[in-house]
Amino acid sequence: MSRQQFHSTWIEIDLEAVRNNVSLIKESTGVDVLAIVKANAYSHGAVPVARAALEAGATWLGVARVSELLELRSGGISAPVLMLGYVPPLRLEEVIDLDCVLTVWSCDQLEEISAAAARMGKYTRVHIKVDTGMSRLGVQAQNAIDLVRSVEQFPGVVLEGLFTHFARADELDATTTNQQEALFDQVLRQLEAENLRPPLVHASNSAASLTRPSAHYSLVRLGNAMYGLHPSPECQNPSTYQAALSWKSYLGQVKMLEPGRGLSYGHNYTTSRHERIGTVPVGYADGYRRIEGNQVLVGGKLCPVVGRVCMDYILVQLDEVPDAQAGDEVVLIGKQGDAVLSAENVAKIWGTINYEVVCVIGARVSRYFDNA
Repeated sequence: MSRQQFHSTWIEIDLEAVRNNVSLIKESTGVDVLAIVKANAYSHGAVPVARAALEAGATWLGVARVSELLELRSGGISAPVLMLGYVPPLRLEEVIDLDCVLTVWSCDQLEEISAAAARMGKYTRVHIKVDTGMSRLGVQAQNAIDLVRSVEQFPGVVLEGLFTHFARADELDATTTNQQEALFDQVLRQLEAENLRPPLVHASNSAASLTRPSAHYSLVRLGNAMYGLHPSPECQNPSTYQAALSWKSYLGQVKMLEPGRGLSYGHNYTTSRHERIGTVPVGYADGYRRIEGNQVLVGGKLCPVVGRVCMDYILVQLDEVPDAQAGDEVVLIGKQGDAVLSAENVAKIWGTINYEVVCVIGARVSRYFDNA
């Protein structure tokens, strides 16, 4: 029984592709892998993807919100989890109770964490984030040594790691990344001189994991490459990496319309001849961008989306597929026969990046996990 008999639109996640990609990066880097599963694993499904990544050899998971941590623990995931960003003070006890490693960049945070740990009679591990040039979160490099020294002043807090984040590792011009790595290495040398270097050191995102062995340290953070998404047009995954996500729907209706017929809201597309038009039950409420130039695959052919994208529907021009009929599969992202419409292809049409394309797929789009 086909999936379209139950759902208007759905995504399929090949968990074997996730395992493959994690195994490849672990083999090529030779260090531990922290699998990034924030944002519902880039819309791929946090708990199933986390399990697949751990099965393939990942030893850590990374999240950005408390709710994401709760989902993993509720799903039976007991592996170490690094909270990559800010935790509201009122939720610190909850996070500590779930044995989550916290990211810190200030003494104020250390004080709050220490107090929360004391109230619970527990200790918690932290990783200090050093801002070497991303200019987002992190202690400034020149102040990192003092922050590391101060940790011992806070009972219940154990310094386990130190990390930074590259801003431009996916670009051909390595100047900025070289500068960031050099600054981070300078901090590490100073810590080593005082015997303060923590056990875990990490800096590499997917792009740096693929291209910068000198920055692999003891752990790499694998994000988009784990899902088979290219870090950027300038930084492509090897051909052995596999895309994990496909987004599908079907033709709900196919009709022949006469010349001069306006389509969808605003009639910004009008038929110029007799045209075969298909209605597909997917729209911007599902995360399909309301933009001109969209294409989908029908019958192994690229077909243009015509007229404005609606909340629940799109219209597709089917002249290239004269045999198309109601019930036929429509691929928004993925493969159909020999044809491929990748997240990168869609991102180019949308004027954005592949991360955003998959992350905006809505919660009402059903998920199916293959090769679980």
